[in-house]
Amino acid sequence: MKQLSELKLKLLDLLKEDARRDANLLATLVGVTTEEVAEAIKELEEDHIIVKYATVMNPSKLDDDKVTALIEVQITPERGRGFEAIAERIYLFPQVKSVYLMSGAYDLLVEVEGQNLKEVASFVSDKLSTLESVLSTKTHFILKKYKQDGIIFEDPEEDRRLLISP
Repeated sequence: MKQLSELKLKLLDLLKEDARRDANLLATLVGVTTEEVAEAIKELEEDHIIVKYATVMNPSKLDDDKVTALIEVQITPERGRGFEAIAERIYLFPQVKSVYLMSGAYDLLVEVEGQNLKEVASFVSDKLSTLESVLSTKTHFILKKYKQDGIIFEDPEEDRRLLISP
């Protein structure tokens, strides 16, 4: 694994907070030139350390009825490739948003998105659970997101207490 410079580590932290910061602001924040920032970011992208700039959306503010499920998957690892081969087969499905190798009671945690409950259930029963290495699945549907990637989605509740003056 490549050791990153202090500049690149600082830039990654700043971009993780807000990927919309431009090179001029980043240069000011880290105390280097705009050209140094642009070159460091270019290298981070070329090395696939930065792979995407994404927008985090509040799902409760959208008129979008998509369903998200987290699926615990127990698998039998393949000889010579371990969990890699089955993880690859799973993450290539378009419904799959994330796949994580886990410790504990199950091997993989798979995040799936569908248009409705039936579509997700069909994916689990017809595609995921029929894979040869899959021993069992346990599906958990996400009912509401309160916080994601450090961002709280709930609007702060108003303080409804009455003022008491001396």
